[in-house]
Amino acid sequence: MRGANPIDDFTVTAADLSYIGEDLQRPECILAERDGSLWSADARGGVVHIRPDGPQKLIAQAHDDRFSATEDEAQRFTSGTLPNGLAFAADGSILISNFGTDRLERMTRDGQSEVLLDQIDGQPIGKVNFVLRDSKGRIWLTISTRITDWMAAISPNITDGYVAVIDEKGARIVADGFAFTNEIRFDAAEDWLYVVETTGRRITRLRIGADAEVLAREVFGPSDTGGFIDGIAFDAYGNLWGTHVMTDRIFALTPKGDMRIILDDTDPAKTAELDAAFKADKITPDLLLAHGGTIAPWFASLTFGGPDLRNVYIGSLRGTRIPVFRSPVPGLPMVHWHD
Repeated sequence: MRGANPIDDFTVTAADLSYIGEDLQRPECILAERDGSLWSADARGGVVHIRPDGPQKLIAQAHDDRFSATEDEAQRFTSGTLPNGLAFAADGSILISNFGTDRLERMTRDGQSEVLLDQIDGQPIGKVNFVLRDSKGRIWLTISTRITDWMAAISPNITDGYVAVIDEKGARIVADGFAFTNEIRFDAAEDWLYVVETTGRRITRLRIGADAEVLAREVFGPSDTGGFIDGIAFDAYGNLWGTHVMTDRIFALTPKGDMRIILDDTDPAKTAELDAAFKADKITPDLLLAHGGTIAPWFASLTFGGPDLRNVYIGSLRGTRIPVFRSPVPGLPMVHWHD
């Protein structure tokens, strides 16, 4: 039997936060390494490397002549790119789910980039959101929507998101019909893949078989968590932490699926306004931009890091620096922690 859950009665306030980085642009996803380095997605078209001692450097994507590409494709690496989810490949390069170019890309640590995937079954993959590598070397990715104008998918009536995998058999869709698929994470045993459905406001989990097939599918935790979930991350106890974007909360689901609020930067009146507009299918860009907290507007992700994996870094869509706080429990090490 496990002992008491280490997040019992654990909460965080703005006073508990410190900050890392400066003048970042859309630090949506953050990768942490053992040496204390952070790698943050950046809207200027690449990633920002923040060294453990503080200095930071923007590494912009550039086409590598070693990789075959059309002239138009090469130009797109310097325009239209919008890195979103990140993962480390086995060789240390960075896998980028590019929300601007609608492609899965790989970038070396000096910025040289190539396209890994832009079609499945002869069709454009759609709005690729997140990428994850597992211990078997398989690459998993989420597509939020197949609609080119992705804002139209911020609706309670659209479920065209999907999860795909790339392995030795190639790229294929393994599960479909999600409400704006977002971040995904495996549990410690890699038995279940947890899938954020942002506009479903819930987390669905998939039991994955040996050949990456889905053996079971079910909702984990509340059917409505009370907000639009964006990012998730496991801790070593088995709690699944998550962010509510636009209303800006950090929550955790216990191994039994019970919900706990860790950090709340919401405005109840604005949250009610946003919820009502969503239920009426009347979300607009202006309405979304009118919402967000004060810490780092539009919480997007959580990353455990530091030498003991107890630092929690908050990624955001509208912040310019990275808030960090200490957790009472270490995070579940990601695959690259063991490379």
